[in-house]
Amino acid sequence: QVQLVESGGGLVQAGGSLKLSCAASGRTFSHYDLGWYRQAPGKEREFVAHIGGTTDIADSVKGRCTISRDHDKNTVYLQMNNLKQEAAAIYCCRADSALGGPAYWGHGTQVTVSS
Repeated sequence: QVQLVESGGGLVQAGGSLKLSCAASGRTFSHYDLGWYRQAPGKEREFVAHIGGTTDIADSVKGRCTISRDHDKNTVYLQMNNLKQEAAAIYCCRADSALGGPAYWGHGTQVTVSS
C-alpha cells in the first residue's frame, strides 16, 4: 500500500524557515515525480514544486523554496525560507509515476506563519 507521510510543518514567524519532509513507502519511487502542493483556507490547491525528470518551482515561491530528494530514503524535502504570511497553508505531497497510473497524495502538514 502506497503511503506518503508529510512532516515538518508548524508555526513560524514571518521571515523564518521550515523544512518539510515527505516519506514515501509501499513501492519503489525511483521513477516517480514527487511534488508539493498547498491549500490555504478558502483558496484552491496550488502547485508549489516538484522533482523528477525535471525540477520545477512555482513562480510564487521561487527564490524562497528549494525542493530536494533522497532516493535512498524515498523522501522529498521542501526547504522554505523567508516565509511570508501568505505561505500559510496545508502542504501536501504528491507522487506521479512517469509510467502513468494514479497519483498518490499524502494527508498534509500544516504551516502557519505569524506576523
